[in-house]
Amino acid sequence: MAKKGYPLGIDIGGSGIKGAPVDLKEGEFAKSRLKIATPQPATPEAVAQVVDQIVDEFDKETGGSPIGVAVPAVVIRGTVLSAANIDPSWINTDAEALIKEHTGRSVTVLNDADAAGLAELHYGAAKGEHGLVILTTLGTGIGSALIHDGRLIPNSELGHLEIDGYDAEDRAASSVKDNEGLSWDEWIERLQRYYETIEMLFSPDLIVVGGGVSRDSDKFLPKLRLRAPIVPAELRNKAGIIGAAHRAVDLAS
Repeated sequence: MAKKGYPLGIDIGGSGIKGAPVDLKEGEFAKSRLKIATPQPATPEAVAQVVDQIVDEFDKETGGSPIGVAVPAVVIRGTVLSAANIDPSWINTDAEALIKEHTGRSVTVLNDADAAGLAELHYGAAKGEHGLVILTTLGTGIGSALIHDGRLIPNSELGHLEIDGYDAEDRAASSVKDNEGLSWDEWIERLQRYYETIEMLFSPDLIVVGGGVSRDSDKFLPKLRLRAPIVPAELRNKAGIIGAAHRAVDLAS
């Protein structure tokens, strides 16, 4: 029988594929993460080979434990149905079967924002919260996770809401602030419109904001005028890996 160890979390991004064994009791990496550049083109086969490299690197720590893989895509029962920041050939790929074939391990694949949401639920800013929590990740686009009374409602894709005739992430993602040279105040106006729409449609009890820009949350979150509390994520760039590992163990058990 294969020895059991820490579960492995892997986060597939547009520029890098990151992985680490996760101590689920503490909600922390059990060993420093490994990052490998995302192959170009980022086809399923090419990415699966990199995932296999990461699995081999942490074999001593993880043994035969489950693997959780977060991808920037809608995922239903292991099959990828969209492709953001990865090759379009991912669409309709059974990612769980592909990665299991490469690694020989139990595999769970889920949306990257959903993975981040689960991490914040169990270890971060949403821990102990009741009702509806909405996590958004502000980055190249806007990812989202809906969690109601501790249960994930997957694949919400709230970055693609149409607001004022625009795809929301085309106006309010943090990459847009950088690309258009927006001041903080100019960007905050766009965030205000986005989050007030989220609030109108979903009436959340808490909004959690992740993504790299959350480290500067004091520059924009206090200026948003909303009914619900809006707070920065706590796990930042660890969230996808930790949440993916948690989900893999949860489903495997």
